[in-house]
Amino acid sequence: MTQSYPKVTVVGAGNVGASTALLLLLKNIANVVMIDVAEGVAKGKALDLMHMRSNELFGPSIIGTSDYLDTANSNLVVITAGLPRKPGMTREDLIDINASIVRSVLEAALPVSPEACYLIVTNPLDVLTNMAAQLVDLPPARLIGMGGVLDTSRFVYAIARETGASPSEIDALVIGAHGEAMVPLPSLATVRGEPLLELVDEAALDRIVEATVQGGAEIVRLLETGSAFYAPASSNVKMIEAILGDTGAVYSSCARLQGEYGISDVSLCVPAALGKSGVLKIEELKLSENELLQLQASAQSVKEQVSRIKND
Repeated sequence: MTQSYPKVTVVGAGNVGASTALLLLLKNIANVVMIDVAEGVAKGKALDLMHMRSNELFGPSIIGTSDYLDTANSNLVVITAGLPRKPGMTREDLIDINASIVRSVLEAALPVSPEACYLIVTNPLDVLTNMAAQLVDLPPARLIGMGGVLDTSRFVYAIARETGASPSEIDALVIGAHGEAMVPLPSLATVRGEPLLELVDEAALDRIVEATVQGGAEIVRLLETGSAFYAPASSNVKMIEAILGDTGAVYSSCARLQGEYGISDVSLCVPAALGKSGVLKIEELKLSENELLQLQASAQSVKEQVSRIKND
């Protein structure tokens, strides 16, 4: 009997979208529809991925398209389409053009997949997740942004590089906006069960935090013509696995806050349990006074940026 797979639409056939599709197939997670305004790019990459099937023996399939009717009844829609950063640009520099793209995607995707969860990846993702919440009539739990998983992966890498530990031996978390206002939590990080703060000195800790916050910008500087895509795609798929598998796994996700951490009416990266209905529960950590203030300042920054988006 042929196995039935969930349906995931990946909007955008660029590096992040195509890498996300690749991982979804290789990990046997979902059938994929990859949609892009450049129909030939979406169809060409989809065909190339299907040519891998006999080598990798994955079960799901993928098609490329420019027609949203092909995305109908998706379980999950991942929005990666947008202008990537260039050297010298911040994520915030992308706001207006990418806001217009995400707005048009939602207008086309939501009517044909009204019951789907929507995962916003396009930068600045916190701002665009909040903008989307104002545009569409979706339960807040089903509209999520990705950034915290990616920031956490960079935090873990920086800790591993500084301590020599394997990533599997490190427990760490980053919350707050995906950008300069992110809030790494070294006070809660552990290495082989030992508190990070007992293992590194202040100079090493500064290096870890700097590498975490500036990790994406460093990749942009090195690439010169694009931004990160392997780690973002992997972060997408980690969240997708939890949602489609209804696992309840807790990841730093851009989720709607309604009083948690003293923050209301804004979506921000915080620990959230994920399942088939999206965000199942937001976990409230015991933060230090300074960490809480940083998180609240991060929320205020996102609110201010949302208010400046042009609506034409």
